[in-house]
Amino acid sequence: MAPIPGSGLAKGLAVTLRTMTRKSVTAQYPDTQPDLPPRTRGVIGLFEENCTVCMLCARECPDWCIYIDSHKETVPAATPGGRERSRNVLDRFAIDFSLCMYCGICIEVCPFDALFWSPEFEYAETDIRELTHERDKLREWMWTVPAPPALDPGAEEPKEIAAARKTAEKLAAAQAEPEEPTEPQEGES
Repeated sequence: MAPIPGSGLAKGLAVTLRTMTRKSVTAQYPDTQPDLPPRTRGVIGLFEENCTVCMLCARECPDWCIYIDSHKETVPAATPGGRERSRNVLDRFAIDFSLCMYCGICIEVCPFDALFWSPEFEYAETDIRELTHERDKLREWMWTVPAPPALDPGAEEPKEIAAARKTAEKLAAAQAEPEEPTEPQEGES
């Protein structure tokens, strides 16, 4: 049987009429902010106090979009007669978000937890050269990073905490035991 001419048009108009009467669920973005999941990956934030300028993040970045400059500073000896130490001081930490592919490798390789995912996503610029954000801007995004999720109450206790608790209990038990007076042995007065 051949389709009736114009039946496709009638079906399309029926769908249009049916959906026209329903309430729209479209959220107009600038006016209505989206509800983001708690651990949204938006932009990378820098916790500068934890950065030791080890350069692992810059070396592991597949896009080479992390720029770090530093200098060495001499720290005086902690005790008299000790030797002076040198430490790296961060001068510049910048990420070029026009190159970044948001893979998160830099965050994973950081041994000192200096880089975090921030849920910020509104950092568009009109000029691509302005997408290189310096440490001041990265530090601002750090304050939007949510706290890590709480431990599952039914989860197994971490080994480090269990070992520390056992050691503390042993020390407390040893201090709580009253010392027994020893009897003088023969030959002692």
